[in-house]
Amino acid sequence: MRRFAGKTVVVTGSGRDKGLGQAILQRFADEGAHCVVSDLGQPAEHMDAGDIGTTAAMSAVADELRARGAKVAVVPCDVRSGESCDALAQAAVDAFGSLDIWVNNAGIGYIMKPLLETSASEWEAVIGVNLTGAFHGTKAAARTMIAAGRGGRIINIASQAAKSGFPHMAPYTASKHGMVGLTRSNAIELGAHGITVNAVCPNHVTTGLGAKQNDYFSKLLGFDSVEAYLDNMKRKNPMGRPGLGSDTAAACAWLASDDAFYVTGEALNVSGGEEMH
Repeated sequence: MRRFAGKTVVVTGSGRDKGLGQAILQRFADEGAHCVVSDLGQPAEHMDAGDIGTTAAMSAVADELRARGAKVAVVPCDVRSGESCDALAQAAVDAFGSLDIWVNNAGIGYIMKPLLETSASEWEAVIGVNLTGAFHGTKAAARTMIAAGRGGRIINIASQAAKSGFPHMAPYTASKHGMVGLTRSNAIELGAHGITVNAVCPNHVTTGLGAKQNDYFSKLLGFDSVEAYLDNMKRKNPMGRPGLGSDTAAACAWLASDDAFYVTGEALNVSGGEEMH
C-alpha cells in the first residue's frame, strides 16, 4: 500500500541506526511518504555522541530511506527549543510543500539511577527532551498544519512507562506520564482544526537505547545475564516476546491513516498484552 503518497512526515529523534525513529520512518517510506530525518546532530550535556543521532548518523539513515525509494530531507533539531522546532516544521514545508504527520519521538531513556542519586540536571535533561520537546514539537506542527488548512496527524511516542511506574527511572516515567496528559489536552484543542493527537505506548523495544536498559536492569534485578533477563521478559508477555520497532511503526501508520480519522486523544498500548490499562 502507498497510503501516504504525496504526504510529508517528520519524526524527531530519528537519526540513529536501528532506533525507534528510524523504524517509524521506514514504515512511512515504504508507504510512499516524503520523510524528514531529524535529530540533535551534536552532543550536549547528558547527550553523548553515542546517545543521539549525529550528523553522520542522520545522513546514513537518510541514505537507507532513499534506497527504499523515498524522498528524504535531513534537518537537525534541538527539540528543547521552540525556535528549533519551528525551523524543522518550516524546513519540511520548504522541502516537500506540506507537513502532514509529525511524530514526537525524541527521548532520553538511558539515564537510570535510584531517585536519591538522580541530579537536578539529569531530571531537567529528560523532562526537557521527552516532555518539553513534545510540547514544542506539537506547537510547531499544529501552527503549520492550521495555516495550511488541511488538518494533520500528531503522534507522541510515549511508553509502557506512561501507564506504570518503573524503579530507577523517575524522570523518564514522569515525562511519559506527562506526555499522555499533553496528548489528551492537545487533542481537545486541535480537533476543531482537523488535527488528531494520539500517543503510542510501546513496551520494551531492544533498540540501541533498549540494549542499555537490558544491561542495567538485568544486573539490578539479579539475573545472571542479559539473555536470562530477556528470557524472563518473553515468559511474562502474553505474546511471548518483547516489542519490535516495527510494532510501534505499524501503530503510527494506522493512527496517521484515513482509517483513524475519528481517533484522537488516545494512549494506545502496543505491548503484546503486557500493559492493558
